[in-house]
Amino acid sequence: MAKMFYGTTPEPITIDDRMLAHVKVVVATKLRRGESFTLSWTHGIDEPGGRSTIWLQPAIPLRFVFDSEQPESLDQNLLKRMANDANSSRGLSLDIDVDRSDVAERPAQVRRSAAPRSLVRAA
Repeated sequence: MAKMFYGTTPEPITIDDRMLAHVKVVVATKLRRGESFTLSWTHGIDEPGGRSTIWLQPAIPLRFVFDSEQPESLDQNLLKRMANDANSSRGLSLDIDVDRSDVAERPAQVRRSAAPRSLVRAA
């Protein structure tokens, strides 16, 4: 699982490597243009119900850390879908499917490593 460090919070948001590779491209494109937007996800099965949303803007520090040394292959259709979502008033949502094997899709996994609970999207 890859990690996205947001702001000065030391606890990362943990996301499937393939999903984070797509998020990184969309986020970098938006922030390079000076565009702010929201990023949301549904809480995992071990969390009380609900969603989390963060506000992304160029002034807030952001770092992506991947488990794999090799870059993930990117799905251009998924990137377009994610970019369109990021441009919408509802913002980018990680509650979408990511093609893991170029054949079958499965839900993205998202976890916030904040004590005492973690956010995990059911696989």
